[in-house]
Amino acid sequence: MPEVAFSDNSTWYASLPGVVVAAGALITDAAGRVLLVKPNYRDHWALPGGICEHGEPPHAGCGREVAEELGLDISVGRLLTTDWSQPYGPDARPIMHFVFDGGLLDDESGIVIQESELDGYRFTRAAELASYLPAYGLARVGGALRARESGRCLFLPHEPGSPKHEPGSPKHEPGSL
Repeated sequence: MPEVAFSDNSTWYASLPGVVVAAGALITDAAGRVLLVKPNYRDHWALPGGICEHGEPPHAGCGREVAEELGLDISVGRLLTTDWSQPYGPDARPIMHFVFDGGLLDDESGIVIQESELDGYRFTRAAELASYLPAYGLARVGGALRARESGRCLFLPHEPGSPKHEPGSPKHEPGSL
């Protein structure tokens, strides 16, 4: 039997594979339109949210990101979808995206965009989402809407080694919700 060398916990944890964690919120208005944000560093729109800080739970990261990007203090609801992707190939860290129910926003007057990161926001009808979101974002938002309606949580994995982006759509970037 081969000899197994054990190391201290910090060395062992440092040797484990890493995963990038991102979280966002599905927020709608009274008409059922989805709140999207337009980051100034991307060509496409996304759900409000972003990369979680080291050690930050996804629901807390979701609330922090919505507060930073939109100035909204929302009550982060239940988990709607989890999305796994490895858009930069098998040697890059995978990304876990968590989409939470951000609830219904009755009045958009409280929205104050983070101008250093966002160009704007819009409420978008489900039928128009494909005009604003890349394929992976459309799948994520569509899954979140279905999960909200059904009361279930959905897992939306991408195939390992899938291409960085769909032909004709913007590059899939870490934390892009």
